[in-house]
Amino acid sequence: MAVLIDTVAWVRIEGGRILCARPRGKDVFYIPGGKREGAESDLETLVREIEEELTVLLAPESVAHVGTYEAGVPGLSDDTVVRMSCYTAEYRGTLAASSEIEAMTWFSYADRAAVPPVDQLLFDDLYARGELA
Repeated sequence: MAVLIDTVAWVRIEGGRILCARPRGKDVFYIPGGKREGAESDLETLVREIEEELTVLLAPESVAHVGTYEAGVPGLSDDTVVRMSCYTAEYRGTLAASSEIEAMTWFSYADRAAVPPVDQLLFDDLYARGELA
């Protein structure tokens, strides 16, 4: 039976680079975001996760869908797929790594190999659109 990991992610691009975060205890960077809790909408999940991870408040009225991507997960069974619904949004506050985030950085397309397969699909799209350096 296939396993679906349903996530949402915040796409923040500045100067041709995309914001990525590395959770505490992990060795891989991800597009910030996470899994929904209960019956949360994509918007509710996105706002909660970004506030938890990066201590900023997203402006709900500015949220726009970028794309939805699916890929396998290294280290998990072959029938496990992660679905990542990606959104841009403006924010209020100062970006800072929370207690659950060990590091945050800005990646260009050259850093594509440092993120998981589903994130690489987003990198490919953004690069093709000329949004990622």
